[in-house]
Amino acid sequence: MAATNNPLAQSSAGGPGVSCETLTIGGLKVDIYGLSELPAAASKISCLWLHHPRLGIKEDMAGIANKILFASHYRQSSAARGLIAVAFDQRNHGSRLVDKIANEAWREGNKTHAQDIFGTITGTVSDTIHLLDTLESYLFGAGHGLGAMPDGGKRNIDHNMVLGVSLGGHSAWQLLFADPRVTAGVMVIGCPDFMSLMKDRARLSKLQTFSTQDNGASFIGSRDFPDGLVDACKKYDPKSILFGTSDIPSPLPDSDKERLRPLLDNRISGKRLQILSGDMDKLVPYSISTPFLYFLRDAVGTWYKDKGVYVVDNVYTGAGHLFNADMRDDASDFVLDCVALADGNNKTTPKI
Repeated sequence: MAATNNPLAQSSAGGPGVSCETLTIGGLKVDIYGLSELPAAASKISCLWLHHPRLGIKEDMAGIANKILFASHYRQSSAARGLIAVAFDQRNHGSRLVDKIANEAWREGNKTHAQDIFGTITGTVSDTIHLLDTLESYLFGAGHGLGAMPDGGKRNIDHNMVLGVSLGGHSAWQLLFADPRVTAGVMVIGCPDFMSLMKDRARLSKLQTFSTQDNGASFIGSRDFPDGLVDACKKYDPKSILFGTSDIPSPLPDSDKERLRPLLDNRISGKRLQILSGDMDKLVPYSISTPFLYFLRDAVGTWYKDKGVYVVDNVYTGAGHLFNADMRDDASDFVLDCVALADGNNKTTPKI
């Protein structure tokens, strides 16, 4: 298995910056970017939630926050809408670190790697949902918060997006499927299929619980991926929510389309998704996500086309496990397009 590198190594925080305020909100240290730059008349706020990589910290997201927010000041489509970005430390990271080994992989001696990483992912989703409930009251109060309008008018966060990298890409997938308030997501070198990702990692780590005779099927439910974790995946992870432990059939039978339509209605109807992957990524290989992404692209382009789901699936030639300059440019454009659409006709043509 490829060693964990810093996928944000090429994402410099240099260049033009924006304001950043760190507040304690609901027991979490939270960085809020762009409060001071909000247009004076902006009563409606778009919020971009930033999820950092494994072994990272919230400050690692400063570069992409600065890039997107600085660009937004030149593409301001409405004085009535503003954009902020929010980052916090994922569980057992940064200011919340309690056990270093729990962030490591099987090869580094962490016997509960699968449980630990999944717990961090779902914990980040839970923390974001908690902050979705509380952030507005801290920032804007009843016209008297830190980010309140100069004239005392009320502001509200009515548009939420997420951008996550690596581990944060996994949690961005889960957040999109978990909360209807989050209507757009940028998943950078993340995976919507946790079971398959861990099964491939078990193969590369040469775990005894991975058998080449059944291509790893018996790994699911083993001591390294126990039944309780399987059940959790079926509750929270996109592929497992829709298909459980089964492979995704291709072509998809009509009976599955009928079964899946209400599930998709509840999870992603009307949402915008951008998936950014490197074709040389060995830590989170694009091939692991391919069956799910093929299903999703086919669905939104054919039998689920009427629900306004917009999917962009970009694979970058020669890119490994990193958030490179081309990805950052595309992510910034996507986020700003979503903000521009927040007050307009968001029934865009589904893209494959």
